[in-house]
Parts: sequence; structure tokens; C-alpha cells
Amino acid sequence: MTKREIIKLTLNGGIPPYVPWSFKFTKEPSVLLCEYYGVKDLDLPVGNHILNLGSDIGFFEQEENCRFRDVFGVVWDRSVDKDIGIPVEPVLNNPTLKGYNFPNPNDLRFYQDIESEISAKPDLFRVFQIGFSLFERAWTLRGMENFLTDFYMNPDFAHELLEGITDYNLKQIEKALTFDIDAIYFGDDWGQQHGLIMGYSIWKEFIHPQLIKMYNKVKDAGKFIMIHSCGDVDELFPDLIKIGVNCFNPFQPEVMDVESLVHQYRGKLCFHGGLSIQKILPFGTVREVSEETNRLISLGESGGLILSPSHSVEGDTPFENILAFIGIAQTQPGYLSQI
Repeated sequence: MTKREIIKLTLNGGIPPYVPWSFKFTKEPSVLLCEYYGVKDLDLPVGNHILNLGSDIGFFEQEENCRFRDVFGVVWDRSVDKDIGIPVEPVLNNPTLKGYNFPNPNDLRFYQDIESEISAKPDLFRVFQIGFSLFERAWTLRGMENFLTDFYMNPDFAHELLEGITDYNLKQIEKALTFDIDAIYFGDDWGQQHGLIMGYSIWKEFIHPQLIKMYNKVKDAGKFIMIHSCGDVDELFPDLIKIGVNCFNPFQPEVMDVESLVHQYRGKLCFHGGLSIQKILPFGTVREVSEETNRLISLGESGGLILSPSHSVEGDTPFENILAFIGIAQTQPGYLSQI
């Protein structure tokens, strides 16, 4: 079986010949790994099963020094966080879209590398990414405090902004579906360490209706729906399954009971993640990282899990810990028998 077929089998609730994986790394560990393997692209040497396509957030323009402007006009300061950054100031200072123009969803820069990437890695599962796909895009435009207030003080504007973002995303999905892809990935953090940022009732009223529109577009095309939300959001799993989600990432063990949730939702929802980047990876020993990786592999042998750290691996992770989980994934007997 190809890696693409194994991911499809796993997402469909089947039992794969081994536990598949897909790892992401922030800038600092990426540089170290590229030097270690002598490559510029990590997908093949680390054995990733998922091919991430597109430009998830839309960072194309560097303003000056450590400042980058995304396609929605938000300027980000990367002097501390070198991968995404911190929004400098709101684009929408007032609760109105008057005078604001949404960017071009068909900007060729989002799609220019898709065909070449697929051609170079034809056996990987192909995922077009839409980052900051709704709530995150709204608050980065408006400011977090402002937008949370808008839910209560300016609800019509909050709906209007979320609908505008959804319309933009629907056009991106339509364009992405013209390529030979397998899934659309929606990134949108709703959680904090304990519970939802906005609370369930607000999520259900404002976020949920827009998700249905976007997910239906993907489902109607016969593609998989993969989502990302950091934080404690497992209360949403029944709603998300009902509207078609196939895979949830990053699956943080600090805020969720990984083992019980895999057992509870196996066959209904696949999880991508589970290896702690808050505790085990940065602060554990090689032995502890190895033990936890092997535990997750054992958990995923009956399906329902794509192995991964619970987010992109950060620069505070010892290099030997990174090599440990990569090596264990790559030496699974079922995987070795396939290559």
C-alpha cells in the first residue's frame, strides 16, 4: 500500500498495516534536521505520509526586519515567534466592513506549487491547507478583545465578518478542488488550556453555521475534512462528527485524555497528534520520549490515530528527542515490510 492509501484507510476507520505519521517542525528544528539529512525538504527523509499544499495563512510579503504582511493585510511581528508572529495592530479598528476589501482567494501564489509537489511525492496523501480559517482570521483582523466583545455588543457585524471569511474560503476550496487532492485542512484555534475561548453557545451560534457551509463543499466533492484546533475542545467532537469532520489535530495530551478519546471515537473520528510538545518532547529524556511514542503506536495499531507531536515541534526540543520519535516511527515492523 502507498502512504496515501494508508492514510485513506485510517481516515475511513480501517486498521492500517502500521501507524502512519506526519510531522511538522518550526524554523529552528527544521534547519537542524535539513542539515542532518542533507536535504532542503523534510517530507521524504522523515517519512511523512501527508503532503501539505498551499500557503495556509498567506504570508507572502515581508515589510521590514521581522515584520510580515498576510494577504488580509494584517502585519505580524516575528521578532519573538519566528514562524507566525504576533499581530501588530487591528486592520478593522471599528465594527464595520465598510472600506475593507477581501483579498483575492484565487491568488496564484496559493496554488503555484501544488502540481510540482504532487509530482515529486505522488504516494503521499494530499491536503490543501486553509489556515486561520474562520475565528482566527476574524480576530486577527479585528483584534482578539475587540472580536470577543463583538459577539455580544456587535453581533450583526460578527456574523457579517465570519460570513465574508467563509465566502472567501469557499472560493479557495473550489479552486483547490480543481487539483488532484484528497482533503481540505481547516486551521482555526477555538480552545484554551481549559475549555473554549468563546464558550459553547457562542461557538454554536456564530462558528458552527459557517463550518457547515465549508465542510459541505468538501464533502460534496467526496474529499476528507481535516481540522486543527489547539486547546480543550473535545466537547465539540459530537458536533464536528455530525457535520463531517474526519480528522482532528493536534490532540494535546495536556488538555485531553488521549487514550480514552481514541477508544471512544475510533471508527468515527481519526486523531492526528498526541505526543506532548509542552512536557515530554522539550523536557523528557530520550527514554521517556521513546516510551511515549511506543505507547501511542500501540494505541494506534487498531486504527484511529496518525502519529505526530501535538503541534509543530518547537526549538526548545532537544535534537536527540526529535530523532528518537522519528526513528521509532520509521522502524515499525509493518512499515519496514512495506518498503
